[in-house]
Amino acid sequence: MKAFGKVHKYGDNVDTDVIIPARYLNSADPKELAAHCMEDIDKEFVNKVSDGDIMVANLNFGCGSSREHAPIAIKASGISCVIASTFARIFYRNAINIGLPILECDDAAKSIDAGDEVEIDFDTGVITNKTKNQTYQAQPFPEFMKGIINAGGLLNSLKK
Repeated sequence: MKAFGKVHKYGDNVDTDVIIPARYLNSADPKELAAHCMEDIDKEFVNKVSDGDIMVANLNFGCGSSREHAPIAIKASGISCVIASTFARIFYRNAINIGLPILECDDAAKSIDAGDEVEIDFDTGVITNKTKNQTYQAQPFPEFMKGIINAGGLLNSLKK
């Protein structure tokens, strides 16, 4: 399983209220959530993002509330993976549960810049910055997590 895309870069402590503002939580429709993804931190995100793009952030990505709306909004926007130095624990699990691949890799998070083109090999955990010709090693997913992500989320994986 691989991903390739252009990077959208953010800093530390990107909380779930910034990922999807609370004023839009009256909808569970992924497309509606995606239409407002990141708008309080990056008003142009929805106009810039393309299917397959990659989000990169620093420390404590996804902190705040435990709502699943945040990873759903990111995934529905077209982001194929989020790379961060660290993730809030509940966001990490929610992301896996809805089938959004996320990788912790401090070196990659610090070195990759907005606009860089990045390739990810989820089987090996290798992140390659094609723009800078640099590679980083993240922890590859265990087999059970790969199964959940490949199925598009936990509920889908239970149907198989």
